[in-house]
Amino acid sequence: MSKKYVFSVQSLSEQLRLDTFLSKMEEFSSRSQVQNLIKKKQVFVNGENVKSSFLVKNDDEICVELSDEFNVIIQAENIPLDIVFEDDDILVINKPKNMITHPTTKETTGTLVNALLYKYGYDGLSDINGVLRPGIVHRLDRNTSGLLMVAKNNKAHEFLAQQIKNKSAKRNYLAIVQGNFDCVEGTINQPILRHPSKPEKMSVVEGGKPSVTHYKVLEQFKGYSFIELQLETGRTHQIRVHMNYINHPIVNDSLYNKTPFKVKTTEQVLQSYKLKFASLKSDDIIELEINQDEDIQKVLKYLRSNLK
Repeated sequence: MSKKYVFSVQSLSEQLRLDTFLSKMEEFSSRSQVQNLIKKKQVFVNGENVKSSFLVKNDDEICVELSDEFNVIIQAENIPLDIVFEDDDILVINKPKNMITHPTTKETTGTLVNALLYKYGYDGLSDINGVLRPGIVHRLDRNTSGLLMVAKNNKAHEFLAQQIKNKSAKRNYLAIVQGNFDCVEGTINQPILRHPSKPEKMSVVEGGKPSVTHYKVLEQFKGYSFIELQLETGRTHQIRVHMNYINHPIVNDSLYNKTPFKVKTTEQVLQSYKLKFASLKSDDIIELEINQDEDIQKVLKYLRSNLK
């Protein structure tokens, strides 16, 4: 069930900004959390949605409707973290396969967030994305391994999110896909939305959210290709959906590729292996790259030995 909080403005609080007024209430962790709720139209003043800058008046009734996620208590768990980079503001984690990035209302343990909370607590992570996603700026699918940026404070969160939005942050992936390519480089620019009849899947749908993926062929085999990809946008399952759309589904992706492959892997052979982003407090550009994960190495070994 969702929660609802109702507050009545007294004369001493008159002429305060709405976000300032609510951030003083113990029910909320920060002003940025309140601003996020206002942006999501979960805050009403006298029954109407208003902006964060709205000045409250005596006897105004403010109603805040919290979604189900705010009723979920996330436990810190002592799960080892593979920290590739860390400063006062930003973390980069090498997320393993078979781990979801953040809890859901159905799955609240064993996630990257549970591990982050054990080491940093809520106070050491940004809260812009709410209690289920502290520190999380972007995400990786459960069985996509690799580099993931985490914000330790709200200023860093906004800074990283802006880099993703303006495409100055670069996110590169490795994948092994079915089929061979005539062109060694290409771009897939197709809108993505939730599948109309299968809610667990995403699909290319006219009128969906703009989605752009660039790819480059690194090595080709008989019927398979090893490729590098770069995201321009970050939709759910974007790479998996786009590669399936151009008839090059990712090897062992049980959701989007029903063709069996001889070598078993954890799941889809896809890894976030390279990140490039600007530092918050200096002019430095951070560039990180990790080794190929075990699944990629295992499949490449088979392809190079048998299908070259």
